[in-house]
Amino acid sequence: MRLSLQETGDSVVPPSGPTAWLTSFTAAAMTFLAVFALALSLASGRLAERWAGALERTATVRLSAPEDQIDLQTKAVLALLAETPGIASARALSEEEQRKLLEPWFGPDLPVDALPLPRLIEVVEDGSGYDGEGLRQRLAAEAPGAVLDDHTRWRRPMAVAADRLRLLGFLSIGLIAAAMAAMITLAANASLAANAQVIQVLRLVGARDSYIARAFVRRFTLRALVGSAAGALAGLIGVAILPSADTAGGFLTGLGFQGAGWLWPFVLPPLSALVAFAATRLAAFRKLKELN
Repeated sequence: MRLSLQETGDSVVPPSGPTAWLTSFTAAAMTFLAVFALALSLASGRLAERWAGALERTATVRLSAPEDQIDLQTKAVLALLAETPGIASARALSEEEQRKLLEPWFGPDLPVDALPLPRLIEVVEDGSGYDGEGLRQRLAAEAPGAVLDDHTRWRRPMAVAADRLRLLGFLSIGLIAAAMAAMITLAANASLAANAQVIQVLRLVGARDSYIARAFVRRFTLRALVGSAAGALAGLIGVAILPSADTAGGFLTGLGFQGAGWLWPFVLPPLSALVAFAATRLAAFRKLKELN
């Protein structure tokens, strides 16, 4: 009799129909979107770390001077920087390096030698740091056309933007999980309502609400797990075929996973199954009370 009740309980939840495909499709679609939200979060984190690391201990001196004085003033600025406490090294960028810096905006054929571009001097700090205001005053005395840029006004907005993008990605994952729970709840309620007469028969033969609820929870959790696995696989394929950072021109970071980050999407199907388990269990007991 126990085996018969088990088989009857499983038959309460239809193996196909609107609730079946709705649950599987919702889990697949939401997991697919979650993979890209996760990729956005991780890529934004890498971007923030890269920007912070690249700009944290570097500065730039922009030197504008007449063509017949530019070399002389460059030597004077380099000599001043060499004796400044807190500066590990300083060097003037070549025309080729300046061309590469401007290439993402103006293309590879920019005639750098024909444009009145300022001379750029890269400054690298040591661990102790330097007195920025004092250095600006000394530069103004030695080379009036020299301007010190410590990248603070560039670093902070970019780092904040990257952090907010990362937060947005995690918030998106939370909203996706909530939307999936809502859809699965609706599907479970519809399935319970459609099988009200069968539920009454099960109660007449001695089945308890906890037993009937387990039948729904088991079936809907399995559907969500299978659908979510398919969505995660599709999402991984979609992320894998995205252009890399090099293909995009080296200006934007690649939206994807790196190293162990490729394992994160495999966590989504069990999480989807857990969401489906909680949502279906709550909906089943609530609906069964209404059917009393």
